[in-house]
Formats: sequence, C-alpha cells, structure tokens
Amino acid sequence: MLRRKKNTDRITHDAYFTDLNTLIREKGPGHPVLVLDLDILDKNLAALRNNMGELDRFRLVVKSLPSLKLISYILESSKTHKLMVFHRPFLNLALASFADADILLGKPFPIQALNTFYRELTTASRPINDHNVQWLIDSQERLIQYRDAAHRMRREMRINIEIDVGLHRGGIAEPKQLAPLLEAISDDPRHLKLSGFMGYDPHVAKSRKLLIPNRAALLQVTRRYKKMVNFLKREFPALYSEKLTFNGAGSPTFSMYRKKSLLNDISVGSALVKPSNFDLKSLRTYEHALFIATPILKKLEGVKIPFLESIGFILNKLKPRWRTTLFIYGGYWKAVPHSPAGLVTNSIYGRSTNQEMLNAPANLDIGVDDYVFLRPTQSESVMLQFGDLFVVRGSEYVGRWSVFSQA
Repeated sequence: MLRRKKNTDRITHDAYFTDLNTLIREKGPGHPVLVLDLDILDKNLAALRNNMGELDRFRLVVKSLPSLKLISYILESSKTHKLMVFHRPFLNLALASFADADILLGKPFPIQALNTFYRELTTASRPINDHNVQWLIDSQERLIQYRDAAHRMRREMRINIEIDVGLHRGGIAEPKQLAPLLEAISDDPRHLKLSGFMGYDPHVAKSRKLLIPNRAALLQVTRRYKKMVNFLKREFPALYSEKLTFNGAGSPTFSMYRKKSLLNDISVGSALVKPSNFDLKSLRTYEHALFIATPILKKLEGVKIPFLESIGFILNKLKPRWRTTLFIYGGYWKAVPHSPAGLVTNSIYGRSTNQEMLNAPANLDIGVDDYVFLRPTQSESVMLQFGDLFVVRGSEYVGRWSVFSQA
C-alpha cells in the first residue's frame, strides 16, 4: 500500500494519487474511468472478517458492487455463496453465473417481474433450481399472486417475509399480521416454503439525528425482530427451523451486530469500497477503494463567471479557493472532489455533465492532461456510468473488469 504524504508548498497529489495519475495517463483510455484498488478492497474484507468472525453470516449485496468479476473476487475471498439482488435482470444474470448461489431478493418484485424472470429461464442454457432464490414478500396480497403463479408453473417457491423493524417502508409490522401469510404457506407445502425473514434497519445509523443513541435504536430493532421470530416458533412451529434465513443489517449497521445475534444472515455491500456517504463512525476501520479519475481539459487563472466578469477580481479575493479554474472531462456525478486537496465545485457557475468547472487555490501544481480524483457518494448507480472498471493494486495496473448493463 502506498504511503500518503502531504505537500505543504504546492497543492498537488500525494504519493498515492501521484502514482495513480501517472499510471492512468499511461494505461487509461483518456476519458473518465472508475478506479478500483484491490489492495484496499482486501483490507476492507479483512476488516469485515474482524467484525463478523467467520463470514458464514455474510451476504453480498449485488446492487452495490455490480460487476461479475468483482462479485466473484469477493465470493472467493469470503468463501460465501450468498447474494442479495435488487434488480430483476441482475437476478437472471447472477443465477446464470453462480450455480450454487443462495439469492435473497432485497425488495419485493411485481408479479410481472416474476413472470419475466421465469419466462427468461425457459430460454436459459442451464436449468435453474427453484431453491436458489428466496422471494421477498411484503403483504398477503403479493403472496397470493406468487402462490397462484407457483400453481400455474408447477414450481415450489421459497418465501422470505419482509418485516418492518422500524424503517416503516412497508412489510409486516406486527406479529398478528404474520398469521395469514404463515397459514397460506402451511396450507400449500407443495408450492410454498418459508425460508425466513428480512428486516432492514438503515434508520439505526441515523438515529442520533433525533437524539436517540444508536445502541437504543438497535435494541428497538432487535425487539421487533425477536417478536416476529417468537410468534413463528409459538404459533407455527412446523414452519420453524434453525436453517431459516433471518436477514438484516446493511453497510451502515452490520458492524453493530455482535457475533452472537438473532440475525444469522447479514447483508453488506457498499462498505467494501466505502463511498463517501458511508464515512460513518461504525465504518471507521474501512478505507475508500473506489475513485472517479477524469482528465483536466483546461486550466485557467482566476475565475470568470458569465455576466460577472467585471467583479472577477473581487471573487478572486473573497474566494481564495477559486483562484485557479479547471474544466474537466465530464462531471456532475454523485461524487465529491478528493485529490488534489482543495478542489471545489463552483456554486455560481453551475454544474455540467460535459465540462464541469472545478476551482482550486492559486498554488495548484497539476495541469492539462493530468487527472483529478473524486470519491463517489454511493457505489451502485455510479459504477454503472463508466464502462469497465479500471482495476489496480496500489500503483500496478491489473486490468479492466466489466460491469452490468442497466437494462
């Protein structure tokens, strides 16, 4: 791993980004790329093992890391076969790529999406086992739709029930609401099989904004979840099994769950590359592994704003961070300027997806054809915008890894 040193004389890249800038100028395509550092990813996987102990509870969130080669790399490193999928085309792709995958849907699909999934399976070159997928169900109405589809297609569907553990984004909120779903599953064992519960809890990480300690918020989630499990055990013991999937958490909260927990299945995705929205206390041991690298097209002294040219000298005095102007290739991504330090977007000039303006202090010591680096604020949508990932290990080029199509 390269050391990062600050230059107090001129504003430029530190040692890490200086080497990365040189590498991309030599090996890159000359347009914006998304850089993935495998050394940092490996460190984050080691931190994940430290948080969880054995990774038997780890379920990789596909939407956060939409690249088959990247997913394969993480599955092999973590020795897991569990995935969480949120997008119907990605479900077919994941099943075609990972024969032994156990896939839990991260959101309930419309019945039309389910029908499309099975229709595409009929043209697949390899038959898919029904037991590869846990279909997420959030209501009795949706379960009836799925049950009718299972009858029509003569299939057995594994049913995972979404429970509301405090996020209030739908799902089953009270144990008594579970009863009709569990009864329907019990009454149709040939076509429906309970696979577990899923309770998503990102609100826990934000509870401090409402002056509620994270620990207290997590306790509320655990109590809600436990009520559902206890209801299942008490009222439908024939459906209960130690092998059921009790899924929860996510990148903002997974590290809050101790090794001995009600959850036996914990979802993690974005934390492994740590976009800036995940700069959380709970993830302080994780490092950012993903960067947008884009060339500088133009470098100008000072700042000139249309119709405000006559007061440009005033802006330069009032805004010392505007004394150099850069226009970059592309822009307006879900990202924040990262290297060199001191880069800012211009709130008056406005944003652009074509040639975005960035400003910097007068002593900026990089120029045209050098690269600037931005940190994505999230991974899932940003990773789909740049074509193949530009994969490195520190200052060494590894290759290009393809990402999913959005279709």
